[in-house]
Amino acid sequence: MKHLVVGVGGMSCQGCVKNVTGVLRALPGVSEVKVSLEAGRAEIDYDPQVARPAQFREAIEGAGFDVAGEGV
Repeated sequence: MKHLVVGVGGMSCQGCVKNVTGVLRALPGVSEVKVSLEAGRAEIDYDPQVARPAQFREAIEGAGFDVAGEGV
């Protein structure tokens, strides 16, 4: 398992947190997701054999939010 911290911009409420959490948890290979509105970030535990960081960027941006972070 790998751990990745990704900056997420554009979140303004707990509904945004739930949205980002949902799209990330739906990805195959993702085992744990913690999204913080206050910190503006998502922490993702995933299996690198199944999931790729580029998929996280696509999912977050597809939900209408911005992504900041190396390797994503």
